[in-house]
Amino acid sequence: MAEHPTPPQTKKIPVTRTHHGDTITDDYEWLRDKDSPEVLEHLRAENTYTEAVTAEQQPLREAIFSEIRHRTVETDLTVPVRRRGHWYFTRTIEGEQHPVFCRVPVDDDADWTPPQVEPGIALEGEETYFDTNAEAAKHPFYQLGGLDIDASDTLLAYCEDTSGDERYTLRLRRLDTGETLDESVEDVHGAGVLEPSGRRVYYMVADAAWRPSKLFVHAVGTSSDEDRLLLEITDEQLWTGIQLSADRRELVIISGNSEYTESRLLDVSDAEAEPRLIIPASHRILHEIDPIELDGARHLLVTHNQQAPNNMLTLTTEAALVGQQSPADAAAPLDLGDPVLAHEHEVKLEGIQITAAQILVTARRSTVESVQLLSLDTVRSVRDGGASTPTSSLPGPAFDEEIFTCAALSAEYEAPVFRVLFSSWLIPPRLYDISHPGAEESVTGRRPGEPVLRRETPVQDVDLDDYRATRLWAPTQDLGPDGTPVQIPITVLHHREVSADGANPALVYGYGSYEMSQDPFFGIPRLSLLDRGIVFAIAHVRGGGELGRWWYEDGKKLKKVNTFTDFITATDYLVETGWADPARISALGGSAGGLLMGAVANMAPEKYRAILAQVPFVDPLTSILDPELPLSALEWEEWGNPITDAEVYQYMKEYSPYENVRDVEYPAIAAVTSLHDTRVLYVEPAKWVPRLREHQQGQAPIVFKIEMDGGHGGASGRYETWKERAWDYAFLAHHIGATEHTR
Repeated sequence: MAEHPTPPQTKKIPVTRTHHGDTITDDYEWLRDKDSPEVLEHLRAENTYTEAVTAEQQPLREAIFSEIRHRTVETDLTVPVRRRGHWYFTRTIEGEQHPVFCRVPVDDDADWTPPQVEPGIALEGEETYFDTNAEAAKHPFYQLGGLDIDASDTLLAYCEDTSGDERYTLRLRRLDTGETLDESVEDVHGAGVLEPSGRRVYYMVADAAWRPSKLFVHAVGTSSDEDRLLLEITDEQLWTGIQLSADRRELVIISGNSEYTESRLLDVSDAEAEPRLIIPASHRILHEIDPIELDGARHLLVTHNQQAPNNMLTLTTEAALVGQQSPADAAAPLDLGDPVLAHEHEVKLEGIQITAAQILVTARRSTVESVQLLSLDTVRSVRDGGASTPTSSLPGPAFDEEIFTCAALSAEYEAPVFRVLFSSWLIPPRLYDISHPGAEESVTGRRPGEPVLRRETPVQDVDLDDYRATRLWAPTQDLGPDGTPVQIPITVLHHREVSADGANPALVYGYGSYEMSQDPFFGIPRLSLLDRGIVFAIAHVRGGGELGRWWYEDGKKLKKVNTFTDFITATDYLVETGWADPARISALGGSAGGLLMGAVANMAPEKYRAILAQVPFVDPLTSILDPELPLSALEWEEWGNPITDAEVYQYMKEYSPYENVRDVEYPAIAAVTSLHDTRVLYVEPAKWVPRLREHQQGQAPIVFKIEMDGGHGGASGRYETWKERAWDYAFLAHHIGATEHTR
């Protein structure tokens, strides 16, 4: 094998910091200055080195990219969604990076059957109301933050990011004339929300720590200088989001973190309205509120965790909640109303969507998330003194798969139908329309409640029966809340010709933070690995939300190490059960999953042949100790506050990847990131890589790849995304010796 080139020589400029009597010297902190020509030169040198070291992987990258592109229907479309007087859908065009947003007028108000759209063929009356490719052509990076259209279907609000730092510019466009209005708002966080009449748009602005903290309203037709500040959240641990209520009468404002929230409502029909506080953060209740109209009276449905770790749903009124807002009673339990859906230990109530016909409930049981249906009559019964209902007893659409996700998509409030997205690991996404109770059979051609398949995402030149999905449960020594041993769910994906014979190359993927579940989803790029005989395993480790709230809480703060040990246990179990060759295992994770990669690299480097960390959070202690850095204060609810708590500081120091690099034989490691990432700063992997090289006792390469025009999600555009995925997969497949098709 050819000798590797010499990696960039990263100079050392010692910087010390002291917390809780502990002094740390950091030689690479100078890399934080991304405006420094010297830093930029170093980052480019890292890219050059990475290109040289991985040059032999280029044919494999090209092969995987070609396979992804070949299997993807490039000129494609979505199923039209009816909103008011139009059917809205998107088209993707071969050779173009971004979607094109289209619509066509509704011919018959009573018809809820979406028009049949064909790739490359325009419908009668079809118009393109936003061509993302045309907008993206003006910039090296382009990402939409959201589109919103008023009730008259004539005004479009959209937000665009042209650098990758997720600070958007809000713009307005007249859809009847195609004119983009002169007015705009800079530095908007996320998407704007149009008030239904189109006279006002609400938006959030982030502070210096990239925390959305200020709510403004912009009057259409005026300068942004005249925008009115409606709310400022000064608590540095609260993140604020906004959305319209289901009936579009109120703006729902939720400020919170992973442990508690604060809620407000604002009447969007009143230009002078101010936000009304409903449940303050002082009660430390994790909750959401949903306004609902019942027989002409306004109520609130509250999804909350007060004395209900897996959440329950209660019915109350705004007046009842506001009447309890006494500072003296802040620590006392709130009366959140009458129980509608009772708490269950085996079922996690994730949330609800209200329609005029019924309520769509999202719940999770034994890792599987699905939609269940709650009738308005049941809610009325509770209002009138009736008993609550277990979420597990609610009906819902039935599917034959054992492991799947069924998610309710946003639907028109008054529509007689709702739409769900069904996905599994090996079934491309399917869209179903389901009519509400009481709807006429002619609405969908089926009985109310019976799913009607509208579309399955096409995949070219592949027989999906060639692949299998298997669920394993890896035992641990820990005990769960019921006193039985904790078992880690593992999803094993493989080609049908692959068996558990102990000889398989394997890729183990993990995340395990923020209560984010790794739910089943179909991915074309993954097929390229399975075709090469690789077993793709997803370790559903603690810190995620797959098994309810306790699964999350058992992998955060002073229990965070459970996330890392679970991943290693899952890896060992794949070997024990014959699914993985112990000498040919790779690992993959991104963001907080990149922290996981850095931790297992230090804790068990001998178990992996290669590790790839995407936008990795590998220097968490440095970041969270500085509340001025983006998102740092918000992270205290996930990891603990090492600034004020010496125990948290010591605990984080003992697992922080950057702090625990040691003299050991590390596997091949690749860190990939983007210069303009505001969630996990590029400097973390930029520092981690030279420190790894400094202590590397083996010959495996350690490389750093940085996208100079991207953000947290990498470069913009689907082809660039495919290239990045091909790069990642080729790196791992190369090092575990699985570069050729095995079938």
